[in-house]
Amino acid sequence: MKRAFLFIVVLLLFVGLAGGLGYFQYFVKPEMIRGFISQAPQPVNAVAAARAESENWTPLLPAIGTFRAVQGVEVAPQVGGVVREIRFESSQDVTKGMPLVQIDDSTEQADLKSNEAALKNADISLLRQRQLITGGNTPQANVDTALATRDQAAAAAERTRAVIAQKAVVAPFTGRLGIRRIDVGQYVSPGTMLVTLQQLDPIYVDFSLPEQIIAELKPGQSLETTVDAYPGAGFKGTIKFVEARVNADTRNVMVRGEIANPQKKLLPGMFANVNVLAGAPKQVVTLPRTSISYSLYGDSVYVLNPAPQKPGEAQAASSDQFYTIERRFVRPGDTRDDKVAILEGVKPGELVVSEGQIKLQQNARVRVDPNAGLKPMNPRPRE
Repeated sequence: MKRAFLFIVVLLLFVGLAGGLGYFQYFVKPEMIRGFISQAPQPVNAVAAARAESENWTPLLPAIGTFRAVQGVEVAPQVGGVVREIRFESSQDVTKGMPLVQIDDSTEQADLKSNEAALKNADISLLRQRQLITGGNTPQANVDTALATRDQAAAAAERTRAVIAQKAVVAPFTGRLGIRRIDVGQYVSPGTMLVTLQQLDPIYVDFSLPEQIIAELKPGQSLETTVDAYPGAGFKGTIKFVEARVNADTRNVMVRGEIANPQKKLLPGMFANVNVLAGAPKQVVTLPRTSISYSLYGDSVYVLNPAPQKPGEAQAASSDQFYTIERRFVRPGDTRDDKVAILEGVKPGELVVSEGQIKLQQNARVRVDPNAGLKPMNPRPRE
């Protein structure tokens, strides 16, 4: 009996001890941990921030275009022959009528002398027949025959002069030549390209815009273009022509602008970013493009509101200003470089997180780090 009683007592002690340890492990310990966590200072995220600004933006109609010469041709001969002389250099600026290529015309020069001799003989015969008909010594038919012979000789001489002129290739207009494609002594047939010639000042830019904005387009409207070859440089011009029909496949209308190009920096075929100025400037609220968080539920920003510092935070960074996060949905508009217009949701002067949104949540506490933002690349990549 004593052994059984002792066994029961020991068993009860072990059961009580196990129950006490379980209660401490699953009830008391978690509460202690929660208390320690609540008393410990919370970590504060550092973010980059920017203030919403009020700016005047002119409404723009963006497009992608291609530069085209006002006049551009492939210089080619009308008649064939052997190149006797080249009178230009590649990439040379030429004026209208300047000699470019001389094709051998020795045969035509000989023919011209023969035709001129025949013309001279025909003139003498015509003069003699006219003198004879005055005295009544020849019929009118002989005079008519002599006149026809003279006219045929004159036409033959004129045709030979035309062929000789065609073998002297000249610049059809003022412009800049390309790279020559021929050599002295080379035989060229009619239509063989000798060199390209482009009129570069002014220069056209062709681009397309949707049919919905046709009412906003008219000749004389201002436009601006930029090219990758000259970063940071803008070229201003005006709309010259608007196509008289809309492309049925793309529903776009072709527009042609004209841009002054006195330094001849712009060349035909270059890619162009075009912005058509479509109205008077308007006041808009702008933010850095990195401030917008895009999602299927709507576009939003994180607005920073000043918050009082907690004791632990004040000791960690006494010189920092702390903020609370307010997530706010916005309606973005046009974009210009690294900025976006906010049509609704943000007021000028409000402080908004520009970088570091991924680690944030509603009502979180943050501080602004002026060194937190990434510096843009130079040159900045294009869209």
